[in-house]
Amino acid sequence: MKAVQKGFTLIELMIVVAIIGILAAIALPAYQDYTVRARVTEGLSLASGIKTVVAENYANDPTTTTLCAGANLNVAGAVATIACDDTSGVIAVSMDASAQSVAISLTPTLSATAPVAWACSTAAGSEKFVPAECR
Repeated sequence: MKAVQKGFTLIELMIVVAIIGILAAIALPAYQDYTVRARVTEGLSLASGIKTVVAENYANDPTTTTLCAGANLNVAGAVATIACDDTSGVIAVSMDASAQSVAISLTPTLSATAPVAWACSTAAGSEKFVPAECR
């Protein structure tokens, strides 16, 4: 009578462990990049409130030199600093080390005939951590 196999052989178990190891080696760096991108997006989310204030102040008085008046510059989470230039309306967001110290600059295009348009830029080397609009 032939014996029925019970369980897995050592080779089968080694193959499964190798496959799991390969998948983990690929997935872990991708997961870390996505975590940093989420933190950077948090900084852009905080800056969106300031963008609204700058656009409102410019719409109310295009000659104002206090575009950032009334803006909430409080930082939270992975954001190290948020600064807003009163005369130009440029918003600078700096992230802390947990977000790879990414720095983002949001520059408004102020026009009397069109709504405020925003240009986002970042330093070279940080492109993979910022949204597509900032690359």
